[in-house]
Amino acid sequence: MLRNSSGFYSYAIYDHLKEWPPFNLPQTRIVFKLRKEKFQYMAIADNRQRYMPLPDDRLQERSKVLDVPEAVLLVNPIEPEFKGEVDDKYEYSSENQNLRVHGWICMDPPVGFWQITPSDEFRSGGPLKQNLTSHVGPTCLAMFLSAHYSGEDLVLKLKPDEPWKKVFGPVFIYLNSVTSNANDDPSPLWEDAKSQMMTEVQKWPYDFPASIEFPPSDQRGNVSGRIQVRDRYVSEDCIPGKGAYVGLAPPGDAGSFQRDCKGYQFWTRADEHGYYSIKNIREGQYNLYAWVPGFIGDYRYDAAITITAGCDIDVGELVYEPPRDGPTLWEIGIPDRSAAEFYVPDPNPNYINKLYVNHPDRFRQYGLWERYADLYPDQDLIYTIGTSDYAKDWFFAQVTRKKDDDTYEGTTWQIKFQLDNVNQSGTFKLQISLATANIAELQIRINDPKADPPLFTTGVIGKDNTILRHGIHGLYWLYSIGIPATLLVEGNNTLFLTQPISNSPLAAFHGLMYDYIRLEGPPSSTSTRGVKPANMAPHTPLD
Repeated sequence: MLRNSSGFYSYAIYDHLKEWPPFNLPQTRIVFKLRKEKFQYMAIADNRQRYMPLPDDRLQERSKVLDVPEAVLLVNPIEPEFKGEVDDKYEYSSENQNLRVHGWICMDPPVGFWQITPSDEFRSGGPLKQNLTSHVGPTCLAMFLSAHYSGEDLVLKLKPDEPWKKVFGPVFIYLNSVTSNANDDPSPLWEDAKSQMMTEVQKWPYDFPASIEFPPSDQRGNVSGRIQVRDRYVSEDCIPGKGAYVGLAPPGDAGSFQRDCKGYQFWTRADEHGYYSIKNIREGQYNLYAWVPGFIGDYRYDAAITITAGCDIDVGELVYEPPRDGPTLWEIGIPDRSAAEFYVPDPNPNYINKLYVNHPDRFRQYGLWERYADLYPDQDLIYTIGTSDYAKDWFFAQVTRKKDDDTYEGTTWQIKFQLDNVNQSGTFKLQISLATANIAELQIRINDPKADPPLFTTGVIGKDNTILRHGIHGLYWLYSIGIPATLLVEGNNTLFLTQPISNSPLAAFHGLMYDYIRLEGPPSSTSTRGVKPANMAPHTPLD
């Protein structure tokens, strides 16, 4: 606690000595449980605020448990306004990059309780990793580590003879109040909490922790530079990496940061010209990682970066060449590591969260996976290049279909497209990026839905559980699949996407979400002549 500070700070130092036995840590956090008769209004973001049910409403006599214990239907709540709503803590998850302040408000007296996280450096999985925030309790969480929306890959696993130490936090628990609040208006307390959050961010790294494990600013370093993209099929010139995510994380392969949970990570966004600056980096050895919205794949700067106290490293101009073999024949979606641009259905009216009615995050409604069978009861999704619209015709998740006997079956989606000319000696390239996968397998076939073996299979991948937990992305996967021209024909072609796994007790949640699909023609072939690229209007990397 600091003088004249309306709150307190908390942090933890986790230490595993070399001689200690192996240890797994799937989750660790600070939990604050507030008085239910006082704190009943929850705020996570400007457009994610509401009065919440009471914990009593989740009791057996007042609710019905749905597919998992975390999700209940409120059938007889104390406050009638909540009747018929679903309560599920995962509906209030947030990405690390947006998870700076959240908490609860008491209207009488008007007091706010807020959890402020001024830095992501101790969080795992990168800026898009999702974590829990606040939920019915009233519960307020400071998440240090979790495997949510990632699965086994983000369980901290310490091996025999492996020493490890990490500082989580400090986080700030902030309390505020207003002198009067006649209209029960939560906005003054929320706006003040956001202002305090910005103050804490500007003060990072804090100078008050006494532990030598938390280095102050003068014992840290900085990295800056510029990132551009070279894609000759988009532009002859290098394209500025506008809005690129650029970060330092422990050494590894390109994209390995999203599965790292032992080290520290430092992230920023590039400006419209691709320039970026990362400040207050802990001493140590890192790789520089990046990805650029509008382009597939991950970038890693080949040289390791060693941060020392007071260093100011300019890595200069970096050029990312995303995976690309030939010209775009057609594409579906936007390469942004999310399935949000696809068709998200209205929820079953029996399973509503009123907060997300007419809300940008409509994917957070409960039970959307069941809507696939409602929309496609007998035949799976068929998407036709040139006439279909992915915002209306591409379901946001390829899930299993529930049958009349309450069992499930795998699904096969079709993409129909035309080619005017096919050089039989060439190779086409199919680029598929996935936004998440959960105990799923993606099989690819061309023009023969029963080809055995398929042209390509991912094998069984993913334990993200994103579908059940109302996310729109989890871990990112990218596959570049060569298609021999001999499998294609001039005229009509069909690409078959099969997810066959459907035989477990949680089969309803087996599936995957696509981020982006692109078919490329051979790199030096006339086979692309007369092919009209379709569905390219919604995004362009040059924006």
